[in-house]
Amino acid sequence: MNAATNTPAPASTPRTTVITNIAALVTNDPSLGDGSPIGLIQDAAVVIDGDRVVWVGESSKAPATDNAVDAGGRAAVPGFVDSHSHLVFAGDRTQEFNARMSGRPYSAGGIRTTVAATRAATDAELSANVAKYLAEGLRQGTTTQETKSGYGLTVADEARALRVASRHTDEVTYLGAHIVAPELADDPAAYVDLVTGDMLDACAPYARWVDVFCEQGAFDGDQARAILTAGQAKGLQPRVHANQLSYGPGVRLAVELDAASADHCTHLTDADVDALAHSRTVATLLPGAEFSTRAPWPDARRLLDAGATVALSTDCNPGSSFTSSMAFCIALAVRDMGMTPDEAIWSATAGGAAALRRTDVGRLTPGARADLVLLDAPSHVHLAYRPGVPLTWGVWRSGVRRH
Repeated sequence: MNAATNTPAPASTPRTTVITNIAALVTNDPSLGDGSPIGLIQDAAVVIDGDRVVWVGESSKAPATDNAVDAGGRAAVPGFVDSHSHLVFAGDRTQEFNARMSGRPYSAGGIRTTVAATRAATDAELSANVAKYLAEGLRQGTTTQETKSGYGLTVADEARALRVASRHTDEVTYLGAHIVAPELADDPAAYVDLVTGDMLDACAPYARWVDVFCEQGAFDGDQARAILTAGQAKGLQPRVHANQLSYGPGVRLAVELDAASADHCTHLTDADVDALAHSRTVATLLPGAEFSTRAPWPDARRLLDAGATVALSTDCNPGSSFTSSMAFCIALAVRDMGMTPDEAIWSATAGGAAALRRTDVGRLTPGARADLVLLDAPSHVHLAYRPGVPLTWGVWRSGVRRH
């Protein structure tokens, strides 16, 4: 009873929910359903208790719960795990993109343009931008999102970026080594000292990961190793922007340091592929970047056939991949990178989880976090079959319907 009004207290919110009449459920557990890597169950149901999945199986066998949702013959997939993005930024690079797509030369500063705009933005403006793009991704089914710093390039601005990011997501990456800061363009060694010293000290409390752009024009192998090992000494786990623009040491360095992920992997030697296939390091492919720059596509088929673990991610950033749509990346991967629809959905969910060394997301099995997407389609294949169509009908994150 309510002591003040002598009226009954409101009933507690139902904690258990069953979603029934799912045409096809992607579990990412090969011990379930059809026995494939995506563990597809036909005519399925999922039971959620609090923020966890507690049961999956055939719809007719689902246990009773407090609440029920009829999926109406729609497909269900795990929430997408977007393991690579750059959401802490301000400004716009429309003119740069327009010139590139129109075949015109463009002399503006690329990343440096975004650095200047980001430095000039307020904390509130940066936070609002992060929230905006996280919400945009959530509406499209992304329930776990990594994001990075890298557009501040001073101690104060990098720490601010990570502080802002950490208010919105637990998967935060320190990328002070995105490019050499403009102020130290003529002294990259001094900038590496800053990134591994005062900047790292200021940033480490807000981050889980340390990253470096190991590429011609950014940081070479020795510089990248120094940056990553300094981050490891502060308790940060490594990941690497590797082999995007050219062949180089990035992938092999990632494997050497047991990095969770080598991201981009566009230009790979046989030795690079073999190293990935015999390691825990995930090859995270970012087809939005190739789409937006007309660069060669990563060869997912080559990696998969060699036995490497592959993830898909958006690389959402204002310069080279301004998309938050994992469904779009799935369609590109199937159309242009040699992936099957089953491989692409696995890589956008369980693959992303592996790239973040997470076992609680990217799958729909008992014990997993209840992150689920209902598609307005009878099969996950429609994500590639109907590119560009907004198929997200419902999104649950941590057991709560968010969209």
